[in-house]
Amino acid sequence: MIQKLKERIAALRSEDGFTLTELLVVIMIIGILLAIAIPSYLGFRQDANETAAQSNVRAAIPAVETYFADNGTYVGMDLAALQAIDAGIPAITIASAAANTYCVEITNGGQTASKDGPQAAIALAAC
Repeated sequence: MIQKLKERIAALRSEDGFTLTELLVVIMIIGILLAIAIPSYLGFRQDANETAAQSNVRAAIPAVETYFADNGTYVGMDLAALQAIDAGIPAITIASAAANTYCVEITNGGQTASKDGPQAAIALAAC
């Protein structure tokens, strides 16, 4: 009986574990996976911010056009006037507003999207 206890104690004291080489291999594999994953994640994040900025500009355009239909001009258009038309539009920046044209923009996550006039397409740039 005492012999079995000594064997168990000896088995518990044995220091089996990973070798330094095995640990280095695991760390290298993790490093390679991170080198692949991080650029992909950052690319997806940038694409999402660009899409969100474009979507926010697109959401504000109906209020801008309604303002023009009500007033016959874009002059005097500001965020408060647009939110009075549609309370759900995002906080856009009105860079310019003239009689027949305007430029609105929004920045989301470092990505800026804008629309420079009623006939222009939404662009990924500031006004």
